Amino acid sequence: MGSPAHRCRDIERQAGYLQPEHCAPPPPRSTAGDMWFIRDGCGIVCGVITWMLVFFAEFVVVFVMLLPSKNLAYSLVNGTLFNGLAFLALASHFRAMCTDPGAVPKGNATKEFIESLQLKPGQVVYKCPKCCSIKPDRAHHCSVCKRCIRKMDHHCPWVNNCVGENNQKYFVLFTMYIALISLHALMMVVFHFLFCLEEDWAKCSTFSPPATVILLILLSFEGLLFLIFTSVMFGTQVHSICTDETGIERLKGETPTWERVPRWRGMKAAFGDPPSLAWLSPFSELHCGRRPSPRVHAAPPRAGTQDDIIEIPVEC
Repeated sequence: MGSPAHRCRDIERQAGYLQPEHCAPPPPRSTAGDMWFIRDGCGIVCGVITWMLVFFAEFVVVFVMLLPSKNLAYSLVNGTLFNGLAFLALASHFRAMCTDPGAVPKGNATKEFIESLQLKPGQVVYKCPKCCSIKPDRAHHCSVCKRCIRKMDHHCPWVNNCVGENNQKYFVLFTMYIALISLHALMMVVFHFLFCLEEDWAKCSTFSPPATVILLILLSFEGLLFLIFTSVMFGTQVHSICTDETGIERLKGETPTWERVPRWRGMKAAFGDPPSLAWLSPFSELHCGRRPSPRVHAAPPRAGTQDDIIEIPVEC
């Protein structure tokens, strides 16, 4: 006997379950000037906290460690490196938060749209009953975004957005740059402690010795925590890209019904083609290509059968 999830999935594949007459006409397509932003209280708070923690690290690094330093070259090199990485981290966070992760058009399960697919008798399609959308392959519904997201990996409250097909690159860059500035800050804290132990504590900082120690301890705790967390997330995301398997698919143990792409091809799909320094830039755009339309089946999929996929061009 199949699991409840499989029975539910079979119900969704029934043609009568679509009920296109219950779906309102889809909303107008967003223009290029519209910004994607999820109005979720928890996500907004987490996003603000992320920026505040980066600014706190900036404050401690610049005003507690670098400006009081007598070595001008040390201050310039480390200040430029840390501030540059911090800027890229915040830019990546902003792009991950305000980029459409790959939302399926909401409410497109209308009678007109289904008729435009020119389905033959007995053919069925996937439909999400929550957002009334015809679902492409590998799309999942997010209860926070209230949309179906193509290749949804997970919903991250720290970026107040889903991580999906269109913004995975920016999320990977965000975790990478946060891990780098965390490691850099920890190294500078160690050097500053050693410098203050050799010199007079009153001369190694513009703040009082107790305040300096407290600020350095707080920065060390923040840097260690975020270094571990973002390093794990970075490794997990790169592994998902290389194996062509999202976090949700791995968590649910879904049997792949798609042809997995090789590692290098998966990296180029996530970061852009051809490989270049633009891979490391949160300001570069991904190239649009051809994406699969809703899957159309002649009958409910069975083990060992190959489902037909109709591909249509997607506008950038």
